[in-house]
Amino acid sequence: MIAGLEEITSGVLSIGGKIMNKVPAADRGIAMVFQSYALYPHMTVAENMGFALKMIGTGKAEIEAKVRTAAAVLRLEGLLDRKPRQLSGGQRQRVAIGRAITRSPDVFLFDEPLSNLDADLRAQMRVEIARLRDELKTTMIYVTHDQVEAMTLADRIVILNNGRVEQEGPPLALYEKPANRFIAGFLGQPKMNLLRATVVTAGAGVELRLTADGPAIVTRSRDAGFVPGRTVEIGIRPDAFTLVDRGGLDARVLLVERLGGSSLLHARVEGVDNAITVELSGTYEGLANTPIRIGIDRERVHVFDDAGHRI
Repeated sequence: MIAGLEEITSGVLSIGGKIMNKVPAADRGIAMVFQSYALYPHMTVAENMGFALKMIGTGKAEIEAKVRTAAAVLRLEGLLDRKPRQLSGGQRQRVAIGRAITRSPDVFLFDEPLSNLDADLRAQMRVEIARLRDELKTTMIYVTHDQVEAMTLADRIVILNNGRVEQEGPPLALYEKPANRFIAGFLGQPKMNLLRATVVTAGAGVELRLTADGPAIVTRSRDAGFVPGRTVEIGIRPDAFTLVDRGGLDARVLLVERLGGSSLLHARVEGVDNAITVELSGTYEGLANTPIRIGIDRERVHVFDDAGHRI
């Protein structure tokens, strides 16, 4: 709809304060970068980058100048005479971005541009796109299913679920205060631990228990939604856990994933069916099948009602 490829049935689309609902796609000042690159195989890099300008009658000298400028920004100067088949995946994606840059658009639309690249190239291109965002200072709307791309590239994130906006805002705001269970489970790697709990007391500090005779988990007090005996779901990020000598939750380590400077402990809390993931700095050898005690940062306990909404 933003690009003008689908008709807007309700609402208003505006770019730079101008309503675009009835403006033809070609006149909206939008450039799109496709997932599949969409490069012409018989054209050189320079010809691909300048093709859109040629189609609207731009002079040859101006096209060459804009292609050279975009090539310098994208570090493609030495590749302008090559054909797409002579390029790597990352280079092809840079050419596709360069074709968009030459048009000097008001808005860039990125349609999952990194999904066809391997992990190393995706990481490299994330850095490239972030650099471009800072250099060009042009609005970019970037569609992705990769929450790492969303968290690292965005100034603001809009999370859609079945066509509905679940939450929007700065990346860290969504990460630290997810509006619902869906957001909590979507953002963050490793994913947030979600566990059923029962409200024990709801006074100045809300106390929750995972099991009837287990230790209390104390959260920050909130004004509503906590009634003794009510069942809720709590969310705890893996890095909100610590190992403690006293108190905390009794658990047994099932598996340790060593990541170099940090480790992921997969453990089962006593009396709880769901396994949890604990992220700790350092290496932890020989902990498999070992009992541990886990402390929780009370400021980072998220609570959701039966409908999945944050309370």
